[in-house]
Amino acid sequence: MAPTIEAARLVLRPWRDADVEPWVAMGADPRVMEFFASLPTREQSERSAARMRTGLERDGYGWWVAEHKEDQAFAGVIALMDVPFEAHFTPALEIGWRLAPTYWGRGLATEGARAALSFAFESLGRAEVVAMTARINVPSQRVMQRLGMTHDPADDFLHPFVERGHRIQPHVLYRARRG
Repeated sequence: MAPTIEAARLVLRPWRDADVEPWVAMGADPRVMEFFASLPTREQSERSAARMRTGLERDGYGWWVAEHKEDQAFAGVIALMDVPFEAHFTPALEIGWRLAPTYWGRGLATEGARAALSFAFESLGRAEVVAMTARINVPSQRVMQRLGMTHDPADDFLHPFVERGHRIQPHVLYRARRG
């Protein structure tokens, strides 16, 4: 069973059927998907929502829905996931976030990610959590920095799931260690 994680302005909770439509809308928004290789189709977004829901319930961590407490709306997702490829830093637990534009610029990604990091260290007993993003994704790197994560350029890599030469293939890696 997936836990619910409380933050000051967000609740990280398991998925509900009503979350699928706002997830599909986020996937169709070029602003949200700017640092991804392509926009998913509706069917791809629906399948990914089902996978995330199942994985969270099965593993007790994964992709939580970030619900904004003030309006009880789907604000996006905050994730803790096992890195699904081999690299110099794997095996590793990765933290990630994706918020709807309505919720940008309020510190909510940092707040939700901080709560998920606490869960990773305290409940999952992890010693380290990584975050990665395209080198050109400066907004996500700022969240990583606000979380106190550290960056060593020697850790940067070419993402193996991104087409060779694509503008988002060069990735940066940040690390957070249990304090």
